[in-house]
Amino acid sequence: MHPDPLVIADHITAWMREYCVSQERSGFVVGISGGVDSAVASTLAARTGLPLLALSLPIHQAVAEVQRAHAHLAWLRQRHPQVQAQELVLDDHFDQLTSHFASFGHTGDPALALVNTKSRLRLATLYYFATLEERLVIGTGNKVEQRGVGFFAKYGDGGMDLSPLADLLKTEVYALGHALGIEQSILDAPPTDGLWPDGRTDLDQIGATYPELEWATDLREHGVYTSVMDLSPRQREVLRIYDRRHADSRHKIGEAPKCSLPRGCAWPPDEAAPAG
Repeated sequence: MHPDPLVIADHITAWMREYCVSQERSGFVVGISGGVDSAVASTLAARTGLPLLALSLPIHQAVAEVQRAHAHLAWLRQRHPQVQAQELVLDDHFDQLTSHFASFGHTGDPALALVNTKSRLRLATLYYFATLEERLVIGTGNKVEQRGVGFFAKYGDGGMDLSPLADLLKTEVYALGHALGIEQSILDAPPTDGLWPDGRTDLDQIGATYPELEWATDLREHGVYTSVMDLSPRQREVLRIYDRRHADSRHKIGEAPKCSLPRGCAWPPDEAAPAG
């Protein structure tokens, strides 16, 4: 039996409020993309009653995505008067920054580096306001993205102070969205990170749907099968996609490795110790 989505929403909302108070911060900052993850995360934050700054930060964004972000910001403000909603268009800032990169020679394809730079520019903006007003930056990634296939930019949309959706599958985020009354246009939109100029969706980038990736996540975490021959051709393909992306993202999913000094090695040397 699946739990009531509103019970889950109440639990996450209470956890967010308690954590913010325990850290002695004044509220939250969150980026609004026009997608379901940021819509749900921001709504949960607004339900805490604490101050929330919700920012739409388009960078050469598709018009439909910007419109959905605007609609959600208006929806939030109507229901939660403590929410500040604002749009900061970062097109020119991104163009000025990346124009300097062109002067450096490179041999690789800069496309992925550029879209990740968009994500990192947005994070820098969120943290500017978070620092200014002593608030916490809310992450909007779900379990499959954050711990499964690593579908986020390191120190971009993967940067945050708290992660309210980290234990939710994408389908569970949609269930919360329906229960919370998120705009239907957001719930109906194909999932996308909104970073690519050609408007490619998450399915275009990953090669598998979120329900398929959730199946692979569950199989790798809990499932048992005797052979790949127990799986259908499509299941084997989805598992290959999951395993490859999970392996490629290990440096993003875990903490940065730390170098430990050998036992007995101290720095700076003890100048009082006798020589020899």
